[in-house]
Amino acid sequence: MRKASRKLPFIPVVVALCAAVVGLVPSRASAASSASCDGGGFALLGLSGDGKTVVGASSVGSTFLVKGKYVEFTVVSDTFGVRDWKLTGAPNPRDITGGRPTVVFASKTPDHRGLTVTSDISVEINKQSLVINRNGFGLSMKIQAVDCANGGLFQIEPARADGTATLFTHVLGDGVFYFDNPNVRDLLGENIPCSGILPDGTPVVCAGANPDGTVTVTARVNFANDLSSQFVGRDSPQAATRIARDCVNDIPNPFHPGTVNHCGGVSQWSVANGGRMGQVMGEDATEIAPSAKPCTANCTAQDQVQGKAVVVGFPFPVPEAVRLQPRFFPGFVAP
Repeated sequence: MRKASRKLPFIPVVVALCAAVVGLVPSRASAASSASCDGGGFALLGLSGDGKTVVGASSVGSTFLVKGKYVEFTVVSDTFGVRDWKLTGAPNPRDITGGRPTVVFASKTPDHRGLTVTSDISVEINKQSLVINRNGFGLSMKIQAVDCANGGLFQIEPARADGTATLFTHVLGDGVFYFDNPNVRDLLGENIPCSGILPDGTPVVCAGANPDGTVTVTARVNFANDLSSQFVGRDSPQAATRIARDCVNDIPNPFHPGTVNHCGGVSQWSVANGGRMGQVMGEDATEIAPSAKPCTANCTAQDQVQGKAVVVGFPFPVPEAVRLQPRFFPGFVAP
């Protein structure tokens, strides 16, 4: 059991962080007008600039590139899976790559069990934001993205006519690894404030927080690399459950040692019909905030937490003892 004296020296740190950071999804949503997204915007399928249009199926190849100033990725046309999701490292004061092009995810692959999307593609570009949709027999897929140096917003939403779940496999890029965040584990079970006063005087309370406006800390798996002390992220599920594979890790910690069944380079998720899989990057990936509210239709950032949250960060370089192993589970075959 943790000694009571452990909390005393930490209280000023929590207070300082709470006062300094507003690291929530509404902040990411408004980031389209912030410095992290300056000059951002996507081009794809011969389109760029604001507008909403439909690209005929006959004009779409087997894959197509979505190219932004800060974010790039390739879409597999008939599944809406994603390959080589990259931060470009373009100059920006809020860049988290250290100016290096960084493939964050080698792939994000949905298993549609034989179904495909084959229709015309709906494309909507609004400044730095992008929404693309495609349908097929018994299946529809949506991708939402925001072009920002700190990762912006990214999520994929499947919907099946039979109402069943979709298996997603996320494979990290070379040099990127999952780890159990010791800054979070140090605080397991503590109730951290998730409310306060915004700079304009508006009181806010985190949706989904405890009745007293706090959030009870649970373990956190993040991903990072060895190249940038600002580069950090996490998988962001909504109406999705991670599938544990044979990657059991004993995590040392002076206060809360534990066991985590999570591989170092791959994660798999069962996503409910109409749910979504995405990612959170930068400071938002290490905030202490409530989980996203359940959502199985038109899930957006606004369906997630609102309020004010403490950001605890992560150690850099990440200690070897908390890097999750093995990188892939036995029998894994890259999609």
